[in-house]
Amino acid sequence: MRGLWKEMAHSKILILDDDARQAESLKAIFDFIDVEGEQVADPATWDWSQWRTRDWAAVCVGHLASAAERDRSLSRLHAEAPQLPILWLDATSAGPQDNPLWPLQQPVRHEQLVETLRQVDLYRQSLAVKDRPRNVELFRSLVGNSRAIRNVRKLISQVAGSDANVLILGESGTGKEVVARNIHYYSTRRNGPFVAVNCGAIPGELLESELFGHEKGAFTGAVSSRQGRFEAAQGGTLFLDEIGDMSLPMQVKLLRVLQERVFERVGSNRSLPADVRIVAATHRVLEEQIAKGQFREDLYYRLNVFPIEMPPLRERIEDLPLLLEEIVARLEHERGTSVRLTPGAVIALCQSRWPGNVRELANLVERLAILHPFGKVDLVDLPEAYRPAAGDGVGGEPAAVHPALESLANGEASALPRLPREGIDLKQYLADVEIHLIRQALDASGGVVSKAAKLLQVGRTTLVEKLRKYGLMRSDMPLD
Repeated sequence: MRGLWKEMAHSKILILDDDARQAESLKAIFDFIDVEGEQVADPATWDWSQWRTRDWAAVCVGHLASAAERDRSLSRLHAEAPQLPILWLDATSAGPQDNPLWPLQQPVRHEQLVETLRQVDLYRQSLAVKDRPRNVELFRSLVGNSRAIRNVRKLISQVAGSDANVLILGESGTGKEVVARNIHYYSTRRNGPFVAVNCGAIPGELLESELFGHEKGAFTGAVSSRQGRFEAAQGGTLFLDEIGDMSLPMQVKLLRVLQERVFERVGSNRSLPADVRIVAATHRVLEEQIAKGQFREDLYYRLNVFPIEMPPLRERIEDLPLLLEEIVARLEHERGTSVRLTPGAVIALCQSRWPGNVRELANLVERLAILHPFGKVDLVDLPEAYRPAAGDGVGGEPAAVHPALESLANGEASALPRLPREGIDLKQYLADVEIHLIRQALDASGGVVSKAAKLLQVGRTTLVEKLRKYGLMRSDMPLD
């Protein structure tokens, strides 16, 4: 079980306990899970010089006859290592508040201790990576093995290498900008800028200046010349989010730029080249907007060269457990916190409608991590809106569970994937899993191939071959 404890692989746990039987029981459990424990029955006689020469994962504090000596030891530990986790066995007191604390119920059971050490390990990992810069989470909304999300990944790989305009459709919160960033990342323009502008968040009278820039004195308040988003995106990708909210006069101006590939700053008659790749997105149904006279048909066809539709979360609900894992991993890395959901809680979330899609799911997980840091969230811990009502489903029967989630419904917390009733493309499924793990390893290693290979426990040459096989290899990717 050594591989379960990433940050404890070469560490020990100090056991402050003068109860020899209890200490031996703890050491036996620690040994069983490949974590070494060392008992200190009398802190006053222990050689504290060992503290600085060893890597301690945590301190387990049990019964000590001298409460004063226990307090002195804890004060010394806090001075030496203020972030050191403490496993607290004394049910008669709340324990110290200086160091991070994990209470343990007596008698200590194997399952309880393993879960506590898992939380401690996540806490130690979060300390190790808290200040490390993290690359953009390119595929955080594209995680999953549903047919819909596999199709999105396929479309991205097909269009990324071209300069064709892309129109991304889908409800709010489905991850349309994530798709746009992936298209840019895997395009020939990846070394150029990726510039995003929300057309619906900028008033129509200011959007022209925002996109094309302006010259000094072009209008009241233009005290200096200003570069627009088209200039900022030269050689890269311009992402026009919520294009369906753009005013008709601005649509005319944008259409001209797309046709002629040139633009002028507001207040200037000098044409500038528009060397940008346009990726647009909207949650609106543009065909309906056209019928109402709110969107230009000619602009629609200019943008809709290659459409990609992001499915709502409720239509790819079998991806929710994997999305949860990805969101929790991101929280561990970026926020230094974590949370764990029981199978019952995951099943309940799978029965929700998710009008806010992946964004709503991410917000919920962050909220749960604040309420239950490094803890376990069960069905009763979920906000009421996410708990299924009694008899929820058709005709008073429990709501049906997607076949891909049946293992969770049966209470298997870490179950292996189950074969869907309709069957599966095994080769494609395994390839998707491999690609997903490779991307995570590259992200965790800052894009360095040799470090990613170590995380995946394969040779660097093997990983390079897989990167080329899946089209993930880039010319600027560092190998060492």
